[in-house]
Amino acid sequence: MSKPCIICVAITGSVPRKSDNPAVPITMSEQVESTHAAYEAGASICHAHVRNDDETPSSDPEKFARLKEGLEAHCPGMILQFSTGGRSGAGKERGGMLSLRPDMASLSVGSNNFPTRVYENPPDLVDWLASEMLTYQIKPEIEAFDLSHIHQAAKMQADGRLAAPAYVQFVMGVKNAMPADRDVFDYYVRTMARLLPDSEWCAAGIGRHQIEVNEWSVAAGGHARTGLEDNVRLNRERLAPSNAALVTRVAEICAEHDRPVATPSQAREILGLRPA
Repeated sequence: MSKPCIICVAITGSVPRKSDNPAVPITMSEQVESTHAAYEAGASICHAHVRNDDETPSSDPEKFARLKEGLEAHCPGMILQFSTGGRSGAGKERGGMLSLRPDMASLSVGSNNFPTRVYENPPDLVDWLASEMLTYQIKPEIEAFDLSHIHQAAKMQADGRLAAPAYVQFVMGVKNAMPADRDVFDYYVRTMARLLPDSEWCAAGIGRHQIEVNEWSVAAGGHARTGLEDNVRLNRERLAPSNAALVTRVAEICAEHDRPVATPSQAREILGLRPA
């Protein structure tokens, strides 16, 4: 298989803290430095959140603007994907940074359970976020926490709320949501081929499931997400020393399956994004 594999690095998220792993980048300079090392290791997409100084999550557009400036300077050509997730803000606050016109932004098209709460994505908010992404020519990454989210993405593409072709990420292993189950994964792949045949997909495994979902995705011809947002360990005995170490692990899996790691320019072409 010679299709390049796009590696997305989710650098920090909203949940992991320094007490979980000192390598989790919190400050702006730490995030830029960590992303640069991951970029050098083969990541072509940076999935970005921003934090306050006390490590709590933020949706402050000014912080996103500073991060965008730093990453564009130090990671030329890398695809910047901002999170509109619900842990960082409420309502339209979640999309307040979209006017900065990142290349991509995450979009959850339905609700589901999280470990201790409901991850709410009401239809009116989903439609507003999708319309903002159309307005600013931002490509959504559809976060599929459930099979219904793939069906909803296909429906939104068909009626014009999402620009074609969609890009869908399977999120597996979140407690109380979809488990990391190989049969489910294979059915997701078949569902994409049936409902969104011209679209690309990737997959993310949470916690200890990260490595197995990376392996499934690379072997099946999809793209892969890794990073300290989803998993702070290399294995049961060792914390991950960096985001770059997790990216390197995915690159090694790609080599095992004879798949080149996509460069940023190749990733932009595969996803139909504007040149850097």
